[in-house]
Amino acid sequence: MISSWRRRRATPRMPRGSLGDPVELTIPTHFRCPISLDLMKDPVTLSTGITYDRASIETWIEGGNFTCPFTNQPLQTIDSIPNHNIRKMIQDWCVENRAYGIERIPTPRVPASPAQVRDILEKMTAAARRGDFEGCKSMVEKIKNLGKESERNKKCIIANGTGNTFSSIFEAFSNPETFEKRIEILEEILSAMTMVFPLQEESIKHLKSETSLQSLAWFLKGGDISGRRNSVLVLKEIISSYPEKVDELGVIQGALEGLIKLIKDPICSSSKKASLFITYHVIASTSSSSNQGRFTKALLQMGLVSLLLETLVDAERSVCERALGAFDGICETKQGREEAYAHALTMPVIVKKILRVSDLATELSVSIVWKLVKNESKEEKEDGGIKVEALQVGAFQKLLLLLQVGCSEWTKEKATELLKLLNNLHRDRLECIDSLDFKDLKRTF
Repeated sequence: MISSWRRRRATPRMPRGSLGDPVELTIPTHFRCPISLDLMKDPVTLSTGITYDRASIETWIEGGNFTCPFTNQPLQTIDSIPNHNIRKMIQDWCVENRAYGIERIPTPRVPASPAQVRDILEKMTAAARRGDFEGCKSMVEKIKNLGKESERNKKCIIANGTGNTFSSIFEAFSNPETFEKRIEILEEILSAMTMVFPLQEESIKHLKSETSLQSLAWFLKGGDISGRRNSVLVLKEIISSYPEKVDELGVIQGALEGLIKLIKDPICSSSKKASLFITYHVIASTSSSSNQGRFTKALLQMGLVSLLLETLVDAERSVCERALGAFDGICETKQGREEAYAHALTMPVIVKKILRVSDLATELSVSIVWKLVKNESKEEKEDGGIKVEALQVGAFQKLLLLLQVGCSEWTKEKATELLKLLNNLHRDRLECIDSLDFKDLKRTF
């Protein structure tokens, strides 16, 4: 009774006619979009003379349709003209009927046009050539403000080569001799560059140069919070296209420390994912075996094993997969395995991830366990052995269950080999595993 009374009180009262009946509000037909049939918020007129709501007609055109939905006539141009008269009439109608709960539609901002974006980019380039840092910075801020206004503006900005202009100016301003004088404008460009992701090939060519990498590494290790976040996101774009660039990045003083710091004290989820992604490629790099060993050794000395295990304890899926990928790469080296053997959480945490996160996480976890068990030395066996530890945390039972529910051929092969290696010990060992871990598990067949 009380709840129904509250619902009645929460419902706005509708105006009533002379007989006391509620008055039904009807939206005028010419105020409705012919596509959505809803009240238009940003009416625009096509070359056929028909007016639509901007969002509806842009969706129609983006779907590959180049005819007028109402008349079915071919569009001479896909450009639309704002219908200010209709919009003003709709706003007046909304005000007149505010008693019905109708809110006045806001006056929409004029969307960015390709010509407008190109004009700003030309002014930005000209300012950069004559060394006018303030003028260049002003143009960058204009682009950022346009992008913040709407998703449509952002698409227009990306489509007109903004990323290439940003990256070429960033490279030009990254001259080591004058770098300190240009930090402010470089930071502004770096911030704006994250708005035009994913970067095109031409843009990345400028950013992968030696001078650009030096600047990005500077922001990564010594910039403010925003600079560190933006630099690691741009570096991820570079490494995604050119994995071999991790060799150049790794030899830059302080770059690896900057990555570790972002994993340990992440600014946001995206920066942590990007840091783990780059760290994985640093470890997995095969372009220079000497550098690979040197980089991995340096990362291990910074406490990467402990850091990854702490990350894995309670991480979302994508972060977990990246951390497992980096850990799997560490276990390729003898020193990496020794660090893993020495950490008490290694086997409990890794085994826990089997069948708990994703197929990729399961595959990586099995790979890690296989590498640790397969390469166990005699000295480690005498100390208790990684096999015994694996059994104590339920590895044998989990691997059996993995074969039952299905997995890839590679994972199946490694799981089978692990079961053979553990078979001699499991009969005399108590399997410590919580059956609740698999209450929602379904077979794949």
